[in-house]
Amino acid sequence: MKNPLLQTEGLPAFDAIRPEHVTPAVDELLARAAAALEHAVGPDVPADYDAMSAVLDVATERLSRAWGAVSHLNAVADTPALRAAYNDNLPKVTEFHTRLGADERLYAKYKAIAASPAAASLAPARRKALSNALRDFVLSGAELTGDAKRRFAAIQERSADLEQQYREHVLDATDGFSHLASTADLDGVPADVLQASAEAARADGHEGHKLTLHYPVYGPVMQYASNRGLRQALYTAYVTRASELGPAAQDNSTLMRELLTLRQEAARLLGHDNHASVSLVPKMARSMHQVHEFLQDLAARARPYAERDLAELSAFAESELGLHDLQAWDLAYASEKLKEARYAFSDQDVKRYFTEPTVLAGLFEIVQTVFEVTITPDQAPVWHDSVRVYRVERDGRLLAQFYLDPYARPGKQPGAWMDDVRVRWVRPGGALQTPVATLVCNYSAPVGSHPALLTHDDVITLFHEFGHGLHLMLTQVDDLGVSGLSGVEWDAVELPSQFMENFCWEWLVLQRLSAHVESGQSLPRALFDKMVAAKNFQSGLGTLRQVEFGLFDLRIHAEAGAAERVQQVLDEVRREVSVLNAPAFNRFQHSFTHIFAGGYAAGYYSYKWAEVLSADAWSAFEEAGPLSVATGRRLREEILEAGGSRSALENFVAFRGREPRIDALLRHQGMA
Repeated sequence: MKNPLLQTEGLPAFDAIRPEHVTPAVDELLARAAAALEHAVGPDVPADYDAMSAVLDVATERLSRAWGAVSHLNAVADTPALRAAYNDNLPKVTEFHTRLGADERLYAKYKAIAASPAAASLAPARRKALSNALRDFVLSGAELTGDAKRRFAAIQERSADLEQQYREHVLDATDGFSHLASTADLDGVPADVLQASAEAARADGHEGHKLTLHYPVYGPVMQYASNRGLRQALYTAYVTRASELGPAAQDNSTLMRELLTLRQEAARLLGHDNHASVSLVPKMARSMHQVHEFLQDLAARARPYAERDLAELSAFAESELGLHDLQAWDLAYASEKLKEARYAFSDQDVKRYFTEPTVLAGLFEIVQTVFEVTITPDQAPVWHDSVRVYRVERDGRLLAQFYLDPYARPGKQPGAWMDDVRVRWVRPGGALQTPVATLVCNYSAPVGSHPALLTHDDVITLFHEFGHGLHLMLTQVDDLGVSGLSGVEWDAVELPSQFMENFCWEWLVLQRLSAHVESGQSLPRALFDKMVAAKNFQSGLGTLRQVEFGLFDLRIHAEAGAAERVQQVLDEVRREVSVLNAPAFNRFQHSFTHIFAGGYAAGYYSYKWAEVLSADAWSAFEEAGPLSVATGRRLREEILEAGGSRSALENFVAFRGREPRIDALLRHQGMA
């Protein structure tokens, strides 16, 4: 059988990969990687960076690329057979990487490289990669011995399994809910959502409208439906997903408890008090105290604005909407009505101007201008017929390629993300491997003869993920461990993504992104001015919500016994920070995949931390102009191209000429 997961040339054959390919490919690649490990630690391979890379990196990178393709398909094209194949092989892959990271023989060899006279002559990027590797060996348990080492490995394998179960429960709970509504039930809901939900109902053999918890349906219903009972029903289903208040088979309660307990145990084995302490070792922030102070300071600055936001919303809801007891399922609806009343426009008005083809063309034009590249369509096998492929070049030279998977659908994880298919690397032997990214969104697919229409939030999300993609694709670093996002401190990886969001608020830019779905006219200046006036609408509430998430994440990963009191910790954080009262049945934490299955454990604060960096970086463009090529070139060279080859702070100072300040963030959010 010709196995597409074993092909080494070109882009992955995503259209040909089948569940039955997974186990044979993984077994073969694991065997090759294990043999490479034994060779690398043996006497025939000297303690030399290039010699080690030629033996070990080649085999492990090949394994990572194949497993990455399987993991990607598991996230965007889930089927029972693929899920079973993924879950069958996850323990084997986890066990190998755990063993690799904790191998004391390999650790000794890298320490010998670092101690050799030749180490001083290594290029700066390679020295950084070597330093990171030594740090990561320690964090992976390479200094543990005996029972402690075996227990640490067992924890890693069990944690990977629990995280996958958590992710599956959220997907299944989201996909598993539907509600059949009549047209009368959906008074106020936008026409495109009505049409899409009617088509979904007909596909199931029903009359009426099929409502789901996928955000292109759930979001507009919560925002526009005048039917309060319907909003309450959908809200309740959404915030109780994967909890004890739904099907027992999808309940994440015990998974969370076990994950938190295991993370704390692993931290203690490494000599740390808690998982939060371990998490901060490779980050910009130096201590939990520093992070806690940062979040508390942000909360204190935002609270007066949030209290004002809530008071205005409550008064409006009572006087204009007859909602005397504003509830959680009323917030999006009442907020939209208040925004419409105050600023005389609706998000639906704006959405008509953002057709997907125009937005994409505008995004590409901006990136091509500011970062001096060209983006053109490309051809490659894809996993769904809505996926597109593009290539990124400069002066006719290929820099990178990327896939765009734009629409929500069953079997696809909710949210938006960027991931790598492969990273830039000058392989042993001198061949350049160019990076390839996947950009995944979940906005509404086209309905009828019209192109897909994006909300302004969808546009911002697309720019955000493209920023992550640029970080991966524009790197000029040749070493595997510090190329692109590799080696970048986790609390700085959001800098390029959040930076890119700022383009979505520039008049000059929005002219290029907009064309009305019927008239073709670009966004009117009067409507743009209203959008800008409303930009910081409820920014106080939004900031407190992010602080709430960050503090909750930090506390459950830092406090002894937190695994047994997850809900209590969340309630305490809400009483401390929030000005909104969540219903007692709200189980937000049961679908908080960022921290329980997405790599952000004890690191969710990174979004606000990096926002300080991104806002300050954008202030350089405010000074020079949003499409300044010179400023874009400096950002590209000092941050995007440098990747993880220097510390994030060094990169920022090289670009901005000074350390970051919080002033720009507060100004951008109307809290200066």
